[in-house]
Amino acid sequence: MPIVVTLDVMLARRKARSCDLAAFVGITEANLSLLKQGKVKGVRFATLARICTFLDCQPGDLLVHVAEDAPDDGDGGSARPADGAPG
Repeated sequence: MPIVVTLDVMLARRKARSCDLAAFVGITEANLSLLKQGKVKGVRFATLARICTFLDCQPGDLLVHVAEDAPDDGDGGSARPADGAPG
């Protein structure tokens, strides 16, 4: 999936517990767990705002876009070097 949820990283940085976050936001710990695992199709802006308020962060601190794998050109190598440099 091109969007990665880094909520667990932010929780660790803030030394916060999932159960405290879930209680503050008003969602179940089970739903928070699904969100942390990236197994949800969406999240309400109000929920995201409450999470950011609790963790004192921005939405971009919790959600990261990663490029999907480049199509295989058949040469057995990747389309781009691991360091991201062209060529």
